[in-house]
Formats: sequence, structure tokens, C-alpha cells
Amino acid sequence: MTRKSLLVGSAAALALVVTACGEKPDAANAEAAAEAPAEEANLPEISVSDAELEGNPFRQEWDTPYGVPPFAEIEDAHYMPATKKAILELRADIDAIVSNPEEPDFENTIVGLDTAGASLNRVLGVFSNITNTDTNDTLSELEAEIWPMLTRETDAISFNDALFTRVKAVYDQRDRLGLDEQDARLLELTHREFVRNGAALSPEVKAEVAAINEELSGLTTKFGRNLLLSTKAFKIEITDEAELAGLSDDFKSALKVDGEDKWVLTVDRSVYETFMTQSENRELREKMFDGYRLRASEGEYDNGPLAIKIAQLRAKRAELMGYKSHAHYQLEPRMAKTPKGAEEFLLKVWEPGLERAKEERAAMQEMVGDEFQIAGHDWWHYAEKVRQDLYAFDDNALKPYFELGAVRQGAFDVASRLFDITLEPVEVDGWNPVVTAYDVKDANTGEHLGLFMMDMYARDSKRGGAWMSSYRNTSNINGDNVRPIITNNLNLITPAEGEPTLMRFDEVETLFHEFGHGLHGLLTQIRYSTFSGVDGPRDYTEFPAQILEHWAGAPEVLAEYANHYETGEPIPMELIDKMNAAATFNQGFKTTEFIAASLLDLRWHMLTSEEAAEITDAREFERKVLEEYGLLPEIEPRYRSQYFSHIFAGGYSAGYYAYLWSEILDADGFTAFRETGDIYDPELAARLKKWVYEAGGLREADELYRNFRGSDPTIEPLLKLRGFAEQPSEG
Repeated sequence: MTRKSLLVGSAAALALVVTACGEKPDAANAEAAAEAPAEEANLPEISVSDAELEGNPFRQEWDTPYGVPPFAEIEDAHYMPATKKAILELRADIDAIVSNPEEPDFENTIVGLDTAGASLNRVLGVFSNITNTDTNDTLSELEAEIWPMLTRETDAISFNDALFTRVKAVYDQRDRLGLDEQDARLLELTHREFVRNGAALSPEVKAEVAAINEELSGLTTKFGRNLLLSTKAFKIEITDEAELAGLSDDFKSALKVDGEDKWVLTVDRSVYETFMTQSENRELREKMFDGYRLRASEGEYDNGPLAIKIAQLRAKRAELMGYKSHAHYQLEPRMAKTPKGAEEFLLKVWEPGLERAKEERAAMQEMVGDEFQIAGHDWWHYAEKVRQDLYAFDDNALKPYFELGAVRQGAFDVASRLFDITLEPVEVDGWNPVVTAYDVKDANTGEHLGLFMMDMYARDSKRGGAWMSSYRNTSNINGDNVRPIITNNLNLITPAEGEPTLMRFDEVETLFHEFGHGLHGLLTQIRYSTFSGVDGPRDYTEFPAQILEHWAGAPEVLAEYANHYETGEPIPMELIDKMNAAATFNQGFKTTEFIAASLLDLRWHMLTSEEAAEITDAREFERKVLEEYGLLPEIEPRYRSQYFSHIFAGGYSAGYYAYLWSEILDADGFTAFRETGDIYDPELAARLKKWVYEAGGLREADELYRNFRGSDPTIEPLLKLRGFAEQPSEG
């Protein structure tokens, strides 16, 4: 089992919430021990019989193409006995390290930890993914059992005194071991994680932290489930087509119930954004607006009390571990370093964004006149009207040029030119019939780099958002070269039968974004799974995804893949020019809604234990925070507390700012390509591949970036891309 699983937390690591992102991860369901430590003794006894394991696919060799899990053979009943057996094997692996009579050395202790628990990784790699893409009531109940079990196991490893003694013994002689760079990094990171997870705490404090971790595991799992259920429970059925005035024909077709004169609206993000932009029905827009923003905020699915309790427990845990707040603990190894550093950065962009948002509000109010006062449920719709008025540009005019298959091939072609790889479709049985698979190879040597699988469509059993994940991590120890199985997940609206999947441009960018994460996992040349693939601090790991978005909209790239799905005609340059001219429109809104959520995240997690204990109403706490920063009442934060699963059910606590921080890197990085005059510049692309996509967590994030770029990033390119370049800023 990898350090990502053992010390960072099995649930979060195996769901790969470290990548997250798209829109941009709702995160995985279980925090488990994603941020924490625990107790070595008193683990509950686990037993599983041979009869319970008979015929279990997880106990058999997988004679499948690329070693893909045999999804058709795996039943819900297989997960628990396979997990129990794998936990017992993990315990045996750890015991073998601890009880080894030989002196601790790099191989028998550090590499031993990196490779421990392989069978558990195998089970949880499937379980954590399937519960995100094709869940059901049984799987949800299993999550509530399995993640707390894993929390106890990971805590026991983190707090195992004998194990840490061996790790420290190797670390203390690190300068005399003759380790190469990857060996040295594995040792450094392993020791760091033990220390940060509290290996040196007293037994009494370890026990208290362990109890907190276990409680958090249950609470975060429940938070994610409440959000899923409340989101899927909201539906508006329309039987009068007149109520759908303004909606495009393809969107209406996607909403229509087969064989009935009925249309169903949901608050899945793709449906919500498209409806709020297109609909002329103000009353219905308000219903959708409230349905979206009030999810999980009342009744049996109310996440408010859970958010408070999670924040209180995290604050208490941070205090026990010697930190002022959970945010101080989380940011210590990240690029921002401190909560103050993250907040100050956000405010540099917040202030010009807020001023721009006020201008945008005024422009919409001028269009509406005295008919009514612009409200939150009007913003999407009238922002689009103003944009069309200013730029004679209708976003719907783009969709015929962005058919899913062509967009996907466009992303593949970009990667092929930048990184000398090929992606060929292959027949592989996936977890769902809509899944497609691709063999990724080195174009020069033909070497297999990994299997890439895509699941693009929304369904009731699938969580919202977009994300990258992994069924198998990379490793290469003792000549056993294991290459990854990487997935991308979107939630596109399934078109009517026989119709093409046409995408909004923001969905195109999301596809490129998640593919960037995928490449980060696929191209890795790190031999230890501890820091191979998607690795690094949260405010860096979005960079490899976000920089690829720039190629999605580059005119020379659009000319290659953006062809009309019916005529094959390339997208007109006039339309590209209009799109680029309108690109910074509504950036005030987009900037402030995002930063509002980021500031809200920081403030929840900057609470001291005493301050957190005083919070009794999540919405009131949220209101005070947002008023303090001056958020316009017409703008909702991108995520309100009750449905902010990134931070309360996943790996982004005190880290949602990371997307914008990474935007400094991606804006500055793509500017480097533009400065060469060639967005495929071979020398720069080679450095990007070597020091970013192949490097995993080989070095500290700022050093990896400098090795690619040749200098530290500056904030000016970010402000320019958002249309705020006229604002004074510091480098």
C-alpha cells in the first residue's frame, strides 16, 4: 500500500482527490484519514473465512486487457470480505517491517512501506471509483463501514512507535546511504509524513486524535451522501413547452422524457448553468436558483450541522498537534505556506474582480431598466444578453463546432504534439457502457505508458462535477514496471438518441483540464508510487491541468479540431475572434464567485478550537464572512457551505484557493510558450514534460516550476487573462 494511502489516508488517496478537479472535483466521498494520524494499539479484531472469499474477483488474478478490473464479475457483496482480507494482509506487511530482526535500512523499511498493502490498494482502487460513478444504497452503506475501518488502520500505522523508530533510524543516516534522487525523496517524504501526522505525540494525544479521525471519517462520508441525495431529489417537471422559452432545441431534446410531452430539470451543474443562461422564464429561473443554492440545507439532508462539527473537530485536532488552526496545519507544506499568505493572494485578485462585478451589474441593470432589480437568478441570463449585445456573440453558435469526439481528438492531438505520445482506442470492458479506453504509448519507442479511460456522461448514480482518478498507481521496483490506469470523469448531458454530444466551450475547457490531470498521472517516470503521478502540494497539482486549458482555445488549435459536426467546415475565424474578444466578459462575476468560496473555505479552517466551538449556525457564519469581504448580494459563492463537498467531504479543506494559485502558474507558463512564437515549442515542451508531467513529487513544487519556466512566476499574466491588467499589482 502506498504512502499516499497509508499516511495521507486510504480513502482520499485511492479516490485521488489530490487531482480532483474539473468543476473542479466535487471531491470524493470520504475524508477517512486524509489529513490525519492515529493509534497503533487496540485495533479491532477482523476475521474473514475462506468460504466468504470463495469466487471473490479481488482474490484472483485478473486476466484482462491491461489488467483492468473485471467489472462485470465484481458484485457489491465482494467488497467487504475482500477489504477485510486485505486489511489483514496489510497488518502482516507492517508487522513484517516492524519485527524484522535486521537493522532498519532503506529497502527493508522505506521501500517496504511504499509497497505494503498491495491487495488493499487493489480493492479500494475499485471501490472508491465505483462509489463515485455508479453508486447505490448498498454501496453507500458500505462506505459508512469501510472508510472508518480504513481510518483506524491508517492511524495505527501513522502512530506505530516501533515503525517510526525504524523510519527515523534510516532518516538519521540519510547522508551516508548513497541514495539516488528518487530514493532520497522517498525517504524524505516518508519521514515528513510521519512527523506531520503526529508520530512524536504522546500516547494520550494520539488516542484523542485517533478518536477525532474516526468521527471525521463518518461525518465527511455522511456529508457527501447528503449532498448526492439532495441534489438528485430536486427535479422540476415541465409539461407546458412554453415554459421553456429561450432554451435551445438540442438542450430541450436532452431534457425531454422519452415518449412523453414532459421535460425534467435537475440541478446537475451542466443542466443548471445552461438553463440559467438560456431561460427567458424568470420565475422558473428563481426556482432553479433556489434549488441549486439551497441543496443540503434543510430537513434530513441538512449539512449545516455536519459542516460545523467537521470544522470543530479539525480545529481541535490541529490544536492537539500544535497548530493554531487546521488551515495553519494544511498550508505548512504548500506553496502559500500560511493562511495569511493565501488570503493576501486572493485579495489581490478579489479587489479588481469585485470592482469589475459592480460594472457588470450596472450594465445588466441598464439593459433591464426599471422593470425589476437584477437578482442572483438573473445574473447568468442577462450577463449573456449583455455579452451578445456588446460582442454580437452567442455562445450557442459555438456548440456545433464542439462535438465530443472531435474535442477529445483535439485534446489527444495537442498532447501528441507536445509530449511525443500516441493514444489509440482499445476495446476494454469498463464499469459503465459509456466508458471508452485508450492505450497511451511513447511515440518514439512504442513503450506502453498507461491506459486512459473516459466516462463523460451524467447519471443519477454518479456524483457531480468533473475529476481525474486512478484504478492503479505507477511503480517500478525491482524491474516490475507497473503502469497506471487513469480515468477522466465529466457530467455532460446525454443527448437524445441519435443526436451528437455538443459541448459548451467551458465544457471543452473542462475536458482539456481533466485530461491535463490525466497526463500528469500517465506520463510519470517516478518509480515509487508514494510520489509518482499526480503529486505535490494542493496549490501546485492543479497547474498541470490548468495549463492545458490554454491550448483548448488557442486559434491555431481550434482550427484543427473545431469543425462543424454536420458540414465539417472549420470554425470561422470571425467566430474565434468574437469568442476571444468576449473571453474576459463577466470575469468580475466568475472571479468573485470563486474567490468568495475560497475565502469561505479559509475562514472555516482558520478558526481556533475556541472560535469553532462558538459556531452554532453555518449559514449565519457564512453570511458574516461574505459580508465582511463585501461580496455583492446578487452573487452567490460558487459553493455554499452546505454543498461545499470539496472542503467538507474531500481533500480541499483550506485549499480551494489552489485553483487560482495554480492559475498564476498556468498563465505564466503558457505565456512562456507564446513568447517563443510557437505554442508547441519543442525545447519548452520537453522541459514541461520532464519537470512537470513526468516528475510527480520529485522535488518541491516551486523548484519544479522554475526548472520548467526558468524563473519564478509573476501574477501579471493572470490579471491580464482575466482582463484586470490595468490594476496595479505586485510580482
